[in-house]
Amino acid sequence: MKNALLAHPRSRTLPDFAFLGAAGALIIFGFVMLASASSDLAQREFGESYYYLFHQFTNGFLVGAGGFLVGTFAYYRIWEKFAVPLLAFALVGLLLVFTPLGMAAKGGERWVSLGAFTFQPGEFAKLALIIYLASWLSRNQARGKSVLEGLLPFLGLLGGVIFLLLLQPSTSTAMMLAAASLILYFMGGARPRFVFLIGFAALIGFSLLIYFTPYRLARLETLFNPSADPLGGGYHLSQAKTAIGSGMLTGVGFGQSTAKLSVLPEPLGDSIFAIVGEEFGFIGAASLIMLFLVFIIRGFAIARAAPDAFGRLAAVGFVSVIGIQAFVNMAAISGLIPLTGVPLPFISYGGTALAVFLTMTGIVVNISRYRR
Repeated sequence: MKNALLAHPRSRTLPDFAFLGAAGALIIFGFVMLASASSDLAQREFGESYYYLFHQFTNGFLVGAGGFLVGTFAYYRIWEKFAVPLLAFALVGLLLVFTPLGMAAKGGERWVSLGAFTFQPGEFAKLALIIYLASWLSRNQARGKSVLEGLLPFLGLLGGVIFLLLLQPSTSTAMMLAAASLILYFMGGARPRFVFLIGFAALIGFSLLIYFTPYRLARLETLFNPSADPLGGGYHLSQAKTAIGSGMLTGVGFGQSTAKLSVLPEPLGDSIFAIVGEEFGFIGAASLIMLFLVFIIRGFAIARAAPDAFGRLAAVGFVSVIGIQAFVNMAAISGLIPLTGVPLPFISYGGTALAVFLTMTGIVVNISRYRR
């Protein structure tokens, strides 16, 4: 095992430029959209139009660029050696949100504040859990077919992480991480009936959680009838759909959104896709979706051509996390699924998320350099 971690399986090839190009385009477009969506709000709150853009660059992009470079140039198998420490750090972070170091905002305790440094442990948990599961499953692929050695440990670990996320509460992050982990478990050789039973149990569990939690149930009711309470529960969705519809085919023009000025909640976060639709129209929104599709398709192609099980599972896990989150955000803000509060990867404001996604992207790029 030690030799496998240190030795390269073959000479390195060029990275997957389609995957790399899609990621680069998403990052650039994210900064362009954040500049537009945040300028008026930043001017009103801080007297500086590019306050949020500057913070996204310094707290998210610069940190993430470091992670991307390490992920790109460090042999990807080296991450196996840090699987346990990374997971332990993530679990400690998820526990710290409930201590005096935790910081509450937007109806939940999802941040940890260490002086001037603030981060979201839930975002880091996505990276750590995928690396750990990829390492755990690749070391013994028979685990996927065993109840005692595979199913029960998998449920115990995933259940613990999901439980801590639900306590924050961060239901959407918990659901997305559960879905990506289940995909990883299946790709790791799990029996189909295990995957089906876990998925069915998770569906029942989350359904009961929504039914017995009034604010979650209200979001579901709003999805089917947003006009029933247009100034209350249906306000966010109504304004988002109005913004997207007003863009029509080509949009009202960059920086010309009126929804971002006051009427649209969270224009920097989960609503930024509505700003894309308003300013760039159907063409702009469809182009953004196509970029994500290229990113996902090429990511899975990299996984398929990976030279070993760890590389294949890590690439599948990272691409699944980013792809699921992108779909959930765009579908929710378009009124296809209930609003979740999930940010759009690479586009929405959020330093920890951007840093984590860039690190994931770098690791997948490195895996592509050793593809078969």
